[in-house]
Amino acid sequence: MQARYDIAIVGAGITGCAIARQLSRFDKSICLIEAGDDIALGATKANGGLVHAGYDPSPGTMKARMNARGCALYDRWSEELGFGFRRTGSLVLGFCDEDRAELERLRKNGIANGVPHLEIVGPERIGELEPRANPDATCALWCPSTGYVDPFEVAIAAAENAVSNGATFMRGAPVTAIDRPEGGGFSLSTPRGTVLCSTLINAAGSGAGEISRMAGDRGLRMVWRQGNIAVLDKEPRALMPLYPVPTPMSKGVIVTGTVHGNTVITATAEIRGQGDKDTYADDVEALLSGARRLVPDLDTRRVVRTFAGGRAVIEGTNDFLIEASKSTPGLFHAAGIQSPGVASAPAVAERMEQLLRETGIELVERADWDPVRRMPDDFDLAPIERKEELIEADPAWGRVVCRCETVPEAEIVAAIHREPGAVSVEGVKRRCRAGMGRCQSGFCQSRVVEIIARELGVEPSEVPLEDAGSWIVDGPLKKPGAPVGAIAEEGR
Repeated sequence: MQARYDIAIVGAGITGCAIARQLSRFDKSICLIEAGDDIALGATKANGGLVHAGYDPSPGTMKARMNARGCALYDRWSEELGFGFRRTGSLVLGFCDEDRAELERLRKNGIANGVPHLEIVGPERIGELEPRANPDATCALWCPSTGYVDPFEVAIAAAENAVSNGATFMRGAPVTAIDRPEGGGFSLSTPRGTVLCSTLINAAGSGAGEISRMAGDRGLRMVWRQGNIAVLDKEPRALMPLYPVPTPMSKGVIVTGTVHGNTVITATAEIRGQGDKDTYADDVEALLSGARRLVPDLDTRRVVRTFAGGRAVIEGTNDFLIEASKSTPGLFHAAGIQSPGVASAPAVAERMEQLLRETGIELVERADWDPVRRMPDDFDLAPIERKEELIEADPAWGRVVCRCETVPEAEIVAAIHREPGAVSVEGVKRRCRAGMGRCQSGFCQSRVVEIIARELGVEPSEVPLEDAGSWIVDGPLKKPGAPVGAIAEEGR
């Protein structure tokens, strides 16, 4: 199969999806190409979801520009795309005079970067803003514009809006080669077919260096800065994001609430081998001890999940690379989008549009472009009147599959049939939280597998946990109608 597009975007993390959404506004055909079988499988998935305000990056860097602007855009993006966003404000806690000096540096950074209403506060104000913050803190940087989102919900919402405006999403399509046809542009080889395009946008995360090399540009060397994250069960009240004084390597161990009411402890920062997603006992202990320093009464026995992922860091720099290639016409990079990548995504998308215009690509707005993506019904959060309406229209809304998150069958079916929809157990989990709760799918996974198989017309053994080959069911254990204990020969 071979298909031609004006623009191909490699990588369907939050950055690539945001760019696809931004550019779907114009009269260009777009293909969003993802190596994995779903949206947001890389750094976007292994992420705490913080919308950092922008006081941390060094003034004048691309990271500083994108962070502050992206944070400011989140209100509009949330309203248009229908994802949860809470602008709660945050505190960076200090415990000594040296910490106060660092907080003052951060405040000046933030002012230079355009972050509004930054203020250094004392113990009494800290207690008013977040009663569970460590009472030993002597000072804090108060930043009202910090917030948090569900990062893969943002990516999915942006991708759905792009697709509804005509973009194509190609999943399970790692780019294996890039050629330069004589007529210009690019020819991208994938297992799903060849994609021809005039403009190529490299948003491939940890794979950005390889895409750059295949396209004939300078070879970016990527470093895997791994982070472990812990998720705690839901709290009666979500915590405000609490930060320690940062280090040159990272913002340190942060404790934050989430849009769904959990507490997240994020994240360690260790240089490890490319692709290492293992969790390490020492890292988890560093998370828990760091969290207790910020919130002494935090019950870290209530951890329901630990996981790890990598930040896409370019060797030799701690900055983002957002530019048109200097050696390969038509190639654009959105690479090295490490923290604060979630906060920066809307601004990175905006900057990419600007770069295309600056290189002479004409972008004409489509008359039928629709920026709005309606938030799908969330049964757990719906008012009782809406619940009754849904069940009356379809009784499957009353059949709860995931007890922890109160996700009914109809909500799972809707997640599968959205465009682009879920094709795996984890894909359902990211879209409607079935399996995201306290038992971590211990009760609902088999039922989710059954629903996916039914809706996609496949056997349960063909339903993956995540990527192709990550099967859960290996065929029948019992002949239909056989008594308990009568094992079928083919199941032995």
